[in-house]
Amino acid sequence: MAVSAEIAGCRLCADRFAVTATAHDPRPVVWFRPGARILIAGQAPGARVHASGRPFTDPSGDRLRDWLGMTEAEFYDRDRVAIVPMAFCFPGYDAKGSDLPPPPICARTWRDRVMAELGPMPLTVLVGGAAHRWHIGPGPVTDRVVRWRDHVPAVYPLPHPSWRNTGWLNRNPWFAADLLPALRARVREVLEG
Repeated sequence: MAVSAEIAGCRLCADRFAVTATAHDPRPVVWFRPGARILIAGQAPGARVHASGRPFTDPSGDRLRDWLGMTEAEFYDRDRVAIVPMAFCFPGYDAKGSDLPPPPICARTWRDRVMAELGPMPLTVLVGGAAHRWHIGPGPVTDRVVRWRDHVPAVYPLPHPSWRNTGWLNRNPWFAADLLPALRARVREVLEG
C-alpha cells in the first residue's frame, strides 16, 4: 500500500482530537505524489482545510500563493507541488479557541516515509516554526527567516502566512522587498526548468 493511502486511513490521533474543544474525527489531508518538484512543508490543516479536504483553502493559502507567485492551478498540481504538513489532520482548538499545535506523533510516524517516497526536492518551502524545526533545526522563526540566504536555493524558511502575522510582516519590510522576489524567481525556475 502506498504511504499516501496509509496516511489517508490514519486514526492515530482519534482519542486526542475527541477531547479538544472541536471534538472532531481525524481527516488526514494528503496532497502529494512522487515526482513533485516543490515541497511546501507546513504546520497542520486548519478548520477550513479540515472541512474542504484540500490544503490551504483559506486566507493563509491565498497569502502563501501570493508569496510564491503561483496560480491556484500551479499550486494544486500534485505532479509539481507536494504539500506535506507536519501533521496531516486539523489538531483542533483549545478551550480558548486557539489552534492546537501539530501533534508530534504525526511527523514521527509519517514524515521520513513521505520524504523517502518523494525523493530529493529542488525547492522546499518551510511554512512556520514546526516545519523549520524539523527541516533545519531549532531556533526562533524570525531568526530562521532573517537568515534565509543561508539555505537557498534549495530551502526557503517563511513565517506562517496567517493574518496573525500581519504585524510581523509590517515590522519586517525586508521580507517582501528581498526574500519574496528571490522566492518567486526560484519557484519559476523550478516550475519551468
